[in-house]
Amino acid sequence: MTRPGLPKLIATDLDGTLVRSDDTVSAYTHEVLDRVRAAGIPVVGATGRGPRLTELTRNDIRAADFLVMAGGGRVVDQSDPTGPVVLRDERLRGEVLTALLTDLEAAVGPLTVMVEASDEHDAPLWGDYHPSWPYPDRFEARSRAECLSCDVIKAFARTADHHVDELLDVARQIIPSDVATVTQAGLGFIEICPPGVDKATGLSVVAQSLGVDPAEVLVFGDMPNDLPMFAWAGWSRVAVSNAHPTVRAAADEVILRNDDDGVAVYLDRLLSR
Repeated sequence: MTRPGLPKLIATDLDGTLVRSDDTVSAYTHEVLDRVRAAGIPVVGATGRGPRLTELTRNDIRAADFLVMAGGGRVVDQSDPTGPVVLRDERLRGEVLTALLTDLEAAVGPLTVMVEASDEHDAPLWGDYHPSWPYPDRFEARSRAECLSCDVIKAFARTADHHVDELLDVARQIIPSDVATVTQAGLGFIEICPPGVDKATGLSVVAQSLGVDPAEVLVFGDMPNDLPMFAWAGWSRVAVSNAHPTVRAAADEVILRNDDDGVAVYLDRLLSR
């Protein structure tokens, strides 16, 4: 049983929230998350990372009972003793992505586009290389036609002339929500996901499987792709102090930054009440 006064489910973003700027997670954070689970509260890692980065994600949040990946498109139950169970796996059709990129380029000019198509371990992204992309070791140059010839987990796009938040605003005006979900996660690219896919809908799959009401869920985040789960969760919505302004504005509380283990400090105090 969950102790009184505590949430019944805790979900945290990883990069920029739980994971520090040097791409590490402290031993202290791992220890606190273990204590959360020992208190009977399931832990969810909710990340924009795609399933090709599952092993990295598991290492960064070892206590996670569930993973909500690809911004909500892939949901994995890791608590089953027989092995991980995929609860959700959504894709965006290549022909749909082709059409919406055409419409977007008509409005903003040429786009640099990458797609995440494979869920194999450490599979590269495909598409147009851009020097700002922080992970060149997991990238493979391919033509636009080849990238759009199959269904994708999600796509990334940027222009030379628009700040990512400006491009996001334009994309949301052009792309209907029933065609694709558009967000950004702090990488300088907008992210184009299947319709109905965001961290809130991914977390709802987890909550339904556990019989947990959104009002009983505590969430942590830092970027606009965390806003849907901030709107969905009701126990508390917590932003790290390094978060995007829109996320800080939507938060019930703002805590220490990721580099100061803000999530772990908050949870440590919560468990000590």
